[in-house]
Amino acid sequence: MLFDYPIANLPIDIDQKIEQINAPISSFAWGWPTVTLIAFTGLLFMFGLQFMPLRRIPYGIRMLFKPNEVTVEGGDISPFQALMTSLSATIGTGNIAGVAGAIAIGGPGAVFWMWIIAVFGMATKYAETVLAVHFREVDPLGNHVGGPMYYIKNGLGPNWRWLGSLFALFGMLAGFGIGNGVQCFEVSSALELVGIPKLLTGVVLASLVFVVIIGGVKRIAKAASAIVPSMAILYIFACILIIVSNFTLIPDAFSAIFSNAFTGKAAATGTFAQVVLIGFKRGIFSNEAGLGSAPIAHAAASSKHPVEQGTVAMLGTFIDTIIICTMTALVIIITGAYQTGFSGSDLSIAAFNSGINGTGWIVTAGLVVFAFTTVLGWSFYGERCTEFLFGVKAILPFRLVWVAVVVIGSVAGNRGVVWAVADTLNGLMAIPNLIALLLLSGTVFQLSRKYEFRG
Repeated sequence: MLFDYPIANLPIDIDQKIEQINAPISSFAWGWPTVTLIAFTGLLFMFGLQFMPLRRIPYGIRMLFKPNEVTVEGGDISPFQALMTSLSATIGTGNIAGVAGAIAIGGPGAVFWMWIIAVFGMATKYAETVLAVHFREVDPLGNHVGGPMYYIKNGLGPNWRWLGSLFALFGMLAGFGIGNGVQCFEVSSALELVGIPKLLTGVVLASLVFVVIIGGVKRIAKAASAIVPSMAILYIFACILIIVSNFTLIPDAFSAIFSNAFTGKAAATGTFAQVVLIGFKRGIFSNEAGLGSAPIAHAAASSKHPVEQGTVAMLGTFIDTIIICTMTALVIIITGAYQTGFSGSDLSIAAFNSGINGTGWIVTAGLVVFAFTTVLGWSFYGERCTEFLFGVKAILPFRLVWVAVVVIGSVAGNRGVVWAVADTLNGLMAIPNLIALLLLSGTVFQLSRKYEFRG
């Protein structure tokens, strides 16, 4: 299905049939049922932890930058590298095109609801990581492996392994689409505009990806730690430059966000529910809190205690949505670009060029670089899911197939139905994870209460 071959002569329109099956599932996976469950889980942990994730942001920053230590519990990468690996998979199209899409559909008010779901998502991300580190294992290759599938198996018991396998299956399959093919097609499409053939982009990109992922989590972490902070700082600096140059409009921008948050006035459909839903959805898509992907990376960190890494992990949601998404949103609103009819990355580029002529290239560069790091981060998630299902013998075949899909996605990644299914699978990952989080919430609260915050 990845190749754009003609199907007009087939007796049944396969794409249409798949879309008919996928549409109702997708509306559930990314509609009110799952979004409400994610929001409820965040509320439960935030109140259950007595707002500790917000109070301990400074502590998390200290844990992030403290010297790496070799502990009894072990670990393969530093807490900083674990955070950068998880951010490499989340910072990307959601922060640039996703925010623009949210504002285009839901109006400026959607940004407020992105903030709300992100604040409570910090508690969810904290809980996911605490469980991931607490219930992680060491595989036959000596790697520390963890994530929802492992805290389901080890925390809920072997009778629940099927639920962990379900998460791993959704994660493995979703990765090839939302974390690989879609990203590569975005890169090749952007570079094609400057005359670079898609096949050439695919081959070069595949070569770079292969060089990194063949070295496992340590090489992925090193690459992410070098690329993600640099590109994020450049992007934030560009946003600040535009915002400061239009500083007199900042109060109006925040006024539009708050005033439109509780009305449907600026939404495409004119309904309050649409504003809330699009804000929640884009916020979740941006930081992935509740989906269960990030704790897979954090499980490999060499932290002394699960709570330590939990406080580091929750910073990812804060950085991703509260900082980077807000920067993008302010540029779009301040410049008034959201009223031009553009959407997605086109809207972000138009906003940058409107703020400071010629700066749109930063958005394009950001999309290309962040898409590349997303492919790296999701390769690790997919690999761990594959290992859980089939064992360590499946790691090398997975990496080779992953690299092949980089080329295929770059050239023929315009089959919308394929990526729609992958997007649905991405949303379905949340269901097993959220069930486990709710059932194991007592463990999170117990570990948190016993931990002494020092240093």
